[in-house]
Amino acid sequence: MANENSIMKVVILAGGYGTRLSEETELRPKPMVEIGGRPILWHIMKIYSYWGFNDFVVLTGYKSHIIKDYFINYYTRYSDITVDMSNNAVEIHNHRNEPWKVTMLYTGQNNMTGGRLLDAKNFLGNERFMLTYGDGVSDINIPELLNFHEKSGKIVTLTSVQPEGKYGAILVNSDGTVGSFHEKPEGDNSWINGGFFVMESGIFPYLKNGHATILEQEPLQQLVQENQLAAYKHSGFWRAMDTLREKNELTKMWVEGKAPWALWSKNIA
Repeated sequence: MANENSIMKVVILAGGYGTRLSEETELRPKPMVEIGGRPILWHIMKIYSYWGFNDFVVLTGYKSHIIKDYFINYYTRYSDITVDMSNNAVEIHNHRNEPWKVTMLYTGQNNMTGGRLLDAKNFLGNERFMLTYGDGVSDINIPELLNFHEKSGKIVTLTSVQPEGKYGAILVNSDGTVGSFHEKPEGDNSWINGGFFVMESGIFPYLKNGHATILEQEPLQQLVQENQLAAYKHSGFWRAMDTLREKNELTKMWVEGKAPWALWSKNIA
């Protein structure tokens, strides 16, 4: 599924506290909460990897060491091994690995989303990149998203979705640009920000408040005012894992082999 843009970096926001999922996040960061025995972060990375994108920049914060340990030990975690303790030898059988390059950046305990992204600037350079949250899965078609972004000519494209319930809403104009952006309005069936962004390096001048910058507030609002924010409408599956109920629902889908986001496998149980 690789394409000519497959060297593009994928940035994942993985540093928040996940307070609404406190039953799980007292012990580990939210992106490490498991769905069917694998962290949701792994599921998100598998989505991008399915489409040929394997260069990840994970922006850590709260309990960052757990994320680092996971990837440092990934090779042995999912491989069969024999440990000969008489001579400290380790033999690896049936290697299970991924074609991933994972850069983990510690971006502070309390930094906001825009502030975390700002800390990744030196690793991203002047290249286009993708960005998403570390708690949402989707059956999104990444090449279609990139093609839409390319045609829009905007600095940022976000993926808009229509979930159940009330979330922050965006108004999408007929030409694909964003007409308005509201954090949490009243009403249902609105198109909301589902993450899965595509961004040009021109986003960084909009992160004006340093580590206190909330990406979803001033930066996106200013992009709207300058007609530089586009929205790719995804009408397929999308789900954020904000609560224990949602975590259990996603786990049930996975265990039953009915996880729409698991594009990489037809046999996922």
